[in-house]
Order: sequence, then C-alpha cells, then structure tokens
Amino acid sequence: MAKVAVILSGCGVFDGSEVYESVLTLLALEEQGAEYQCFAPDIKQHHVVNHITGEEMEGFRNVLIESARICRGKVEPIDKLRSFQFDALIFPGGFGVAKNLSNFALQGAQCEIETSVLIAAKSFVSANKPIGFICIAPALIPLIYGKPVELTIGNDLETAQTIEAMGSTHIQCPVTNIVVDKTNKVVSTPAYMLANNISESANGIRKLVNKILELC
Repeated sequence: MAKVAVILSGCGVFDGSEVYESVLTLLALEEQGAEYQCFAPDIKQHHVVNHITGEEMEGFRNVLIESARICRGKVEPIDKLRSFQFDALIFPGGFGVAKNLSNFALQGAQCEIETSVLIAAKSFVSANKPIGFICIAPALIPLIYGKPVELTIGNDLETAQTIEAMGSTHIQCPVTNIVVDKTNKVVSTPAYMLANNISESANGIRKLVNKILELC
C-alpha cells in the first residue's frame, strides 16, 4: 500500500490551501487504497483574508493550525516529514502556496520557497520519488528541481510566462487533464486555475493521484 505525504498551506483559497482541492486529493488517495499524512510549516500566515469580501483582515494566524482545520487535526509540522517514510508527495493549490509556502505572489520569478518546505520537497527529489502539484503549486517546481521540468497551470499566460522565466516548460492543459514529466516524476493539473465547479477540478485531481500512485 502506497503512503503519500500531502503538504498544506493553511485553510482557504485566498490565504491558505484551497479546501476543495485538498479534500479531493485526500479522497482520491483513499479511494485508491493509499495511506496519507498531512504536513504544514509551523509558521505565521502571510495575511488573513475575509473570504466573503476578499479583503485583508487584522490579526494573524498560524499555517499549521489553520491546515489542521482541513484534515480534522491530523497534521504534523513539516520538519517531521521524512521522505523515506513515504512513496510520494502532493501539493494541493490555493494562494497559501504562493504566500505561505513561498513568496511567489509577491516576488514572481525572483521568489523563494520557505526553507522547511524546500528541504522536504528536495528530499523526495533526491530519492527519485514522484511529486504532484495542483493549481498554482507548480510555481514551486523550478526552485525545487533547479532544471527544466514540464508542467501546467492551465492556460494563464502571465503566470505561465513567469514560471518559464524561472526555468520550467509550461504546457497548456484543460482542467480535466494532467501533464506528466516522466523523466522527473512530476505530475501537475490546473484544478481551480481553470475549474468552474468541483466536478471539473475533481476530474484532474483524480487523474493526478492515479498517475502519482502509478509512478510510485
């Protein structure tokens, strides 16, 4: 039975993990008989967004504590993640990827990944284990791999150009499909970069999970 680590970035599309994408990922893993464990960095959230108005709120929240909302408290600090205990890694999307796991939302092509996240991801790369990236999460790929990797965020031209400026190769992809870089064992899908509803996102995420498990 495969065991997969899932890295979350908070709770909520505008300032953390996209909840639908995260839950769909966990559901797809369970449907395929895989075990999973969620992880998140124990750090301060970049900011807090009112998901009704879209406006920034006062105060701060912790990424690990917020991530626990999605997985019913079953989340570990990312510094406890050990690649030898898992067969694969998956990053759901949400702007927390670009604000908490990295500063891509602010720095674009000059961005950096949060140190503990980068260390964890690189350990899977060094072990030649597959990694899945959903929605905006493929923006992390150039910094994790440090070489050209085929990926997709759908068809958003500006974001695709930024990612290509970082060194990866963007391939346009419909919401219901995936892009697979077999050489590097990287799988990506657009999800809510393109999705109009949960079902559209679910199709691509299920395909991503199936391919990740196939590559294990």
